[in-house]
Amino acid sequence: MQTPKINILVVEDDPAICNGLLDVLVFNGYAAQGEADGGRGLEAALAGAFDLVLLDVMLPTMDGFEICKALRRAKPTQPVIMITAKGAEDDIVAGFKAGADDYVNKPFSLRELMVRVEAVLRRSGKPLGDERIDCGRVTFDGCNLKAVCGDRVQELTRREMDLIVYLHRHQNRIVSKRELLTEVWHYADADIETRTVDIHMLKLRKKITRLDETAAPIETIRGQGYRWVAGEK
Repeated sequence: MQTPKINILVVEDDPAICNGLLDVLVFNGYAAQGEADGGRGLEAALAGAFDLVLLDVMLPTMDGFEICKALRRAKPTQPVIMITAKGAEDDIVAGFKAGADDYVNKPFSLRELMVRVEAVLRRSGKPLGDERIDCGRVTFDGCNLKAVCGDRVQELTRREMDLIVYLHRHQNRIVSKRELLTEVWHYADADIETRTVDIHMLKLRKKITRLDETAAPIETIRGQGYRWVAGEK
């Protein structure tokens, strides 16, 4: 009996880019469907059973950020990679804030794209963070994807919780960005150039600070990586 193909939805309004992406995905053994309109793309993503959504930002009727937010509300575990010409740090942060698992800037190499696709697909079946971690006054709840301090609550993404769990498991030693890309993002080629770890870490630290200004469990070791330094209390 033949194994069902992994099914990927491409939401991209540029016909040349959309057709190129569909061709590459099919060539690499995936089933792929394309939508050029944002509203129709969201409808397709909600109605279908897709293993991954490749999502452009600038789309007719509804932009990619809004699509990603709506998709996250309806399907919290749906893997999403945003693909866009908007490469400024604010746009990357906005993409992750909307719930994207990864963010690829145009122009991109096909090799880079397939590395990202394979990494997100591998990761989607291997969540790390289904546990509870107490750090001073802050509790990280992996089952409900929340960080709590008293009556203050910050929602966490699955990737942020995976980062917390991995660093906590390896606390008091330096964890390199390459190791995080391999073990948390599951990149096959962890030498690929990406700011994904830095952006996620910046966002995560801001969330922790909003809960407790004195909490600083993640230490940056310049040029080497990160270290979880907070002990259990």
